[in-house]
Amino acid sequence: MSPAAPPTAIRLTTTPNPLPHTISSPATRRPSHLSMSAPSRPRTSPLAATAAAGGAPSLLAADPSHRDAVLLAARGAIANCLGETHLDLVVPGLRLAAKGKVRDVYESGEHLVLVTTDRQSAFDRVLASIPFKGQVLNETSLWWFNRTAHITPNAVVSCPDKNVTIAKRCSVFPVEFVARGFVTGSTDTSLWTVYNNGVRNYCGNVIPDGMVKNQKLAANILTPTTKAADHDVPITPDEIVKSGLMSKDDFDEARNKALSLFEYGQQVALENGVILVDTKYEFGKTADGTIVLIDEVHTPDSSRYWIANSYEERFKSGLEPENVDKEFLRLWFKNNCNPYEDKILPEAPEELVSELAWRYIFLFETITNTKFEIPDTQEPIHERISRNVAEALRNL
Repeated sequence: MSPAAPPTAIRLTTTPNPLPHTISSPATRRPSHLSMSAPSRPRTSPLAATAAAGGAPSLLAADPSHRDAVLLAARGAIANCLGETHLDLVVPGLRLAAKGKVRDVYESGEHLVLVTTDRQSAFDRVLASIPFKGQVLNETSLWWFNRTAHITPNAVVSCPDKNVTIAKRCSVFPVEFVARGFVTGSTDTSLWTVYNNGVRNYCGNVIPDGMVKNQKLAANILTPTTKAADHDVPITPDEIVKSGLMSKDDFDEARNKALSLFEYGQQVALENGVILVDTKYEFGKTADGTIVLIDEVHTPDSSRYWIANSYEERFKSGLEPENVDKEFLRLWFKNNCNPYEDKILPEAPEELVSELAWRYIFLFETITNTKFEIPDTQEPIHERISRNVAEALRNL
């Protein structure tokens, strides 16, 4: 049973076309807000613009002048992407704790400083740098952290910079909770890949015969993974408990939180014209034993999104859904190299990089109903982040 949930701040007056096994919309309630920085101002929803125009074929093309402006800004910012960070060299008392594929994590006493870079990862490796991506991911996560506190507490303390979140230190569970609503995907661990290879019991979930790619599941499922060297490994709930990765009580609590977060995320996304197809969550445990949501929430990096009002027709016609995430970049690399085995990958075309920047910003604006503020590219991002983090730590 899903928890009571506040939807997005602005309800749409039109409803997307129904999906097979349509996801229901939540009741209207006012959201509660954490005190954190998320620079934004109201703007017309692309979905509302589409409805006003009598139903354009794609939400991605609903506001061509805005799209052109973002693409132009993205092309101009490619040289100023945040690829690497070295805050430990310029901010007193800061120590580099971990460097992930996208986030760099620094330690400062009882707090962690999470810097979201512009690095783009897939296939367990970095593929490119995408302008504004780090800011989009950070602000998207903060928006969702704000609106999911009724489901689970999170580790967020403050947001001193567009690319930075300061969080409470906690013990991280070595399991990623992957929630899925559709049979789709292109990676080795995606549900469609394993299903197409004949697997019918995946991570403890029985998947019936006769399903096709991009079909909606009868009910949402979890397919947990754990890390082995540099790649994700699917694992069943029983294996998680038996191997000592999590206790049964901790796993059950985290599983319930993940499914509730996913259901709520699907509802909010659908209200705004997109489908939350699948996503992943990570959890940690604080010193007092509280399980908290960490890392990121419902970002286009951790999630797959499709345009809702074209899904049903495209599915019936055997066409791929319109995606608003990094899937088209994954497919480009799969078509031009072996991203799992080739030591050197081809450079992503500038057109592809700029398009992905637009799609990330489009998704942020569509779901939050706010305008993404393109940062001043005159000041180097690393200098801005270093200054803001140093000031925030002095005031903690």
